Amino acid sequence: MRSAFITGAGGFLGGHLCAVLQRQGVALRALAHSDASAAALRAAGIEVVQGEIDDAALLARALIPAPDVVFHLAGDTSVWRRQRARQWRINVDGTRALLDAAIAAGVPRFVYTSSISVYGLTAACIDEDSPRLGLHGPVHYARSKAAAEALVCAAAQSGRISAAVLQPSHILGPGDRHNWSRLAQLIAARRLPGAPPGVGVFADAREVAAAHVAAAMHPAAARAWVLGGAAAPFSALVAALARALHLPAPHRTLPHALLWLRAVLDESAAVCTGQPPALTRESVALACHHLCVDDARARIELGYRHQPLQTMADDTVAWLQAAHLLAATQ
Repeated sequence: MRSAFITGAGGFLGGHLCAVLQRQGVALRALAHSDASAAALRAAGIEVVQGEIDDAALLARALIPAPDVVFHLAGDTSVWRRQRARQWRINVDGTRALLDAAIAAGVPRFVYTSSISVYGLTAACIDEDSPRLGLHGPVHYARSKAAAEALVCAAAQSGRISAAVLQPSHILGPGDRHNWSRLAQLIAARRLPGAPPGVGVFADAREVAAAHVAAAMHPAAARAWVLGGAAAPFSALVAALARALHLPAPHRTLPHALLWLRAVLDESAAVCTGQPPALTRESVALACHHLCVDDARARIELGYRHQPLQTMADDTVAWLQAAHLLAATQ
C-alpha cells in the first residue's frame, strides 16, 4: 500500500490509523468536515480535502488520482432521536456516495469501519455468522450502521469492488475525547454515581487500527471481521479507570429502571433546551446490554490482539491527564 484516502481521520480511531500508516510511509489524503480538523490534519502532514461526506462531486474529485485503499471510518454515533436524519445522511448516504466514488475511480480496496452494534442487542455470543439484528433493532445508530454495511457487502459480493468490513466492539485508549473517557472525567470530578449493569467488550484503539491495515492487505475480496477484546462488566471498567486516577471507585450498580427514568427525563428536557441529553433510552439500552464477542477469525487472519482492561484504562487516563482534560484529582 503506497497511498490511502481516509474519512474520519481527525477522530479517535482515525488518529491511530493515520499514525500507523504514516509510520509505514503511506501517502495520506483525508476528508475533513471542519476547519479545525482540516488544520490539525495538515499540521500532521496529511493532504486534506474539506467538505461533506455525502457530496458526490467532491468525493469524485478527492479520489483522483485513485488511492490504493479507501478507509471509511467517519460516522455519526449519536443516540438522540432528534439527530436521526443527520445520522442517516452521514452513515448511510455518505457511505453510498463514497462507495460509488471509489468504484467509479477504480479504487482497488475499500475498508469500512462498521460496528459490533449491527448484530443488535442479542443475548448470544456474536461472531461473523450471527444475524445482523441491528438492522431492525431499537437503536437507530445500529440500524444506520447495518444499512451502510449492507451497501458495502453488496458491492463486494457483486464484484464491483474488493472490500473489508471491521466491526469493533467498545474502543478504548489514548486519544478518546468523547466516548469512554467521559467516565474517567466524571470519576475525576467525583460526579459518577455508579456504573450501568451491562457487560462490555473493550478493544484497544491501537490494535483496532492495526487490524484495519491488516484487513486492507488481506486477499479476500469480501470479508468481515468482528473485533472483540477484554470482556468485563461496566463496573469493572469504572474500577479500572478509578485505579488509574488513584481514586476510589463508586461501587453502586445503577438499576435499569432508574437509568431508563433518568433518560426519559433528560430527553424531555432536551426538547426544551435543544441540547443533546446526557442519557437517552437508546444509550441506556446499550449500557444495560450484556455483550459477548467471539473474534477468533480476526485473531487468526489479521493477527488481532486483545489488551488487558487495566492497561487500556491506564493509557487512557495518562493521555487525558497530559491533554489537561481531567479535573484535578487531589
